[in-house]
Amino acid sequence: MPKDLTVYLDNRPGTLVAFAEALGKTGVNIYGMCGFPVRGKGLIHILAGDARATRRALKEAGIRVRGERDVLVMEVEDRPGEAARIFRRIADAGVNIDLVYLATNTRLVIGVDDLEKAQKALQIAGSPRNSRSR
Repeated sequence: MPKDLTVYLDNRPGTLVAFAEALGKTGVNIYGMCGFPVRGKGLIHILAGDARATRRALKEAGIRVRGERDVLVMEVEDRPGEAARIFRRIADAGVNIDLVYLATNTRLVIGVDDLEKAQKALQIAGSPRNSRSR
């Protein structure tokens, strides 16, 4: 199951560089990422190919992973309304989406409050297939 890792960085020049360099130097590839400021910190969500190696690389750089969770990673068509179609299926199943961002190769990363119900809702004929990070 793909993992989303959460880290907080100081919101100042160079911290994102240190984060990315720590991963790059150890061979960890970033498949998806989003970030934004929260209460003076930079909140970063990252989808990496190997969660264990990502945690280890960040720890060695003095960056603490604050959270880790299973997420849906879906290949999606790049066309108007595609996200709405996916989000509708999840909502109709009574599942709340609390995280969403794009990853490489036109993939959508979705964090939900009930992973199993969301997966079932998306296995309806014609839905994008759930895929693992490469």
